[in-house]
Amino acid sequence: MRNPMVTARLLSVKSTRELVLLGVFTALTVLLARVFAIQTPYVHFGLSFLPVALCAAWFGPCKAGAVSALADIIGANLLGTGAYFPGFTVSAFFTGWIYGMFFYRQRPKIWRVLLAFLLVNAFVHLLLNTFWLVLFYEKGASLILAARVPKLVICYPLECALFLFAWRYLSRILPRVDSL
Repeated sequence: MRNPMVTARLLSVKSTRELVLLGVFTALTVLLARVFAIQTPYVHFGLSFLPVALCAAWFGPCKAGAVSALADIIGANLLGTGAYFPGFTVSAFFTGWIYGMFFYRQRPKIWRVLLAFLLVNAFVHLLLNTFWLVLFYEKGASLILAARVPKLVICYPLECALFLFAWRYLSRILPRVDSL
């Protein structure tokens, strides 16, 4: 069993500025996922990956996973169009965690970005979220996959390019989080 103090240190906030930035990333994720997104029953088009991936690069896997999961809970309860389903919160946490494992304290090289987004798209979006949709809607997986696979194939290179662009731009104008 893990020592609770180790877990508390992983999620501890070091300063007020860090807490505010985590809150901003959470709010941006909610807005980009729920307000400024195109939502169909099986497919979601949005830019909510961007604040989660940037948060992961600056704050690490645990905090990015917590931000992503919290944004899912807040968004589903405040702006959701249907019932809250906790499976998607698990998926949201894994999304932030995977991005954090690849981007935290590392310069996001192209191979690292491609692999991180491939894992998130294949493992979280394609497998895990499809499983949750099958449970939630009680439809066949082949029907849901037929709608989701083309979206993931089209969005994968766009997401990678947008993240690289945002990272390069923001890393020049924002101070390192370590110095906060």
